Amino acid sequence: MNIKDVLKRTFLRKRTLLLLLFAVGYIFLRVAKSSTYFAEMIFARHIFRAMSQGMALITGIFPFSLAEIMIILCPALVIALIAGFIVKLVKNRKDWLHWVLTFFLNAAVMASVVYFFYSFGCGINYYRYPLGTYLGLEIEPSSKEELKGLVTELADTASKLRSEISSVDEKGNYKLSGSARDLGKKAKEAYKVLGREYSLFGGIYPAPKCVLLSRLMSYTEITGIYTCWTMEANVDIDIPDYSIGSTMCHELAHLRGFIREDEANYISYLACMASPDKELQYSGVMYALVYAGNALASADGDMYAEVWYGHYSEEVRADLVAAHEYWQQFEKTVVAETTEALNDTYLKANDQEEGTKTYGKVVDLLLAAYKKEHAEKN
Repeated sequence: MNIKDVLKRTFLRKRTLLLLLFAVGYIFLRVAKSSTYFAEMIFARHIFRAMSQGMALITGIFPFSLAEIMIILCPALVIALIAGFIVKLVKNRKDWLHWVLTFFLNAAVMASVVYFFYSFGCGINYYRYPLGTYLGLEIEPSSKEELKGLVTELADTASKLRSEISSVDEKGNYKLSGSARDLGKKAKEAYKVLGREYSLFGGIYPAPKCVLLSRLMSYTEITGIYTCWTMEANVDIDIPDYSIGSTMCHELAHLRGFIREDEANYISYLACMASPDKELQYSGVMYALVYAGNALASADGDMYAEVWYGHYSEEVRADLVAAHEYWQQFEKTVVAETTEALNDTYLKANDQEEGTKTYGKVVDLLLAAYKKEHAEKN
């Protein structure tokens, strides 16, 4: 066996050039970490915007989630590739080195492509300017009284919207008046409206993808996933109905390059409230109310109880209790705890130092907007 010939046959192939994608992704990510200007002005506003909208036009053609299909088929594909490698190795024992090197080359090429799409489709955008910079929101410490005021206002808005919605299930809890797919179209339209007020949210948006195996997804306690490899907003539609619309808008925010979870949460609220659809508005305000209400309950239980009984309508309270009961069945399962640990590690690896606690920082943005609005009125 001539080692030199084997190496030439293995590595002098066009696919080997794909290994360079890893280097490109890594270099861009390192530059973004050291320069928010590059991450924002060069990458997010130009490179990512063109790439995401181009991909969205392609993947948006399909009514189902390509990412979900890939996840379902992935184990079978891996097994098939390994089996194929073993068969070739057995049939070509004299050329075993070539096939071993080819197998690892193919694995490295796949890893390179995956890493490149992660960097360009997600990772670099963690280092862009904070959302408050665009919206003129100043994040600063807030008192419990200010937090109570925010929760009171959100509860009053939620209660008013809930009274205008007639669609309920047999228990009297809110349910979608139409299909989740129809709601996805409304979420897409909501961003068109929001884009007229804030140009950075404008552009092409595909409709969110309803996950076929949504019930199984609930076991992970993850309600939506943005997949940077297919540029899709994937949503669990088995979750309580009032959560679906805001989750759709949250995942769509990632498609505009806002990857930080707290910022996507706040953008989801803005998009829902920009929509003329009452059900989407209700979903958005309930999304904000849950975060703000939990923050107030942790800060001062008595204050929260006062708002709960004084400003949450009976229907709103019932919807929240039903949602709590839904999620209780998935708590402390092996799948949920494993997913939580992986998600926490992923966020910290992307310099989101508080891990999954980052989700709660949306309250800071809500408070900043609340104080700004009331300061302007005064």
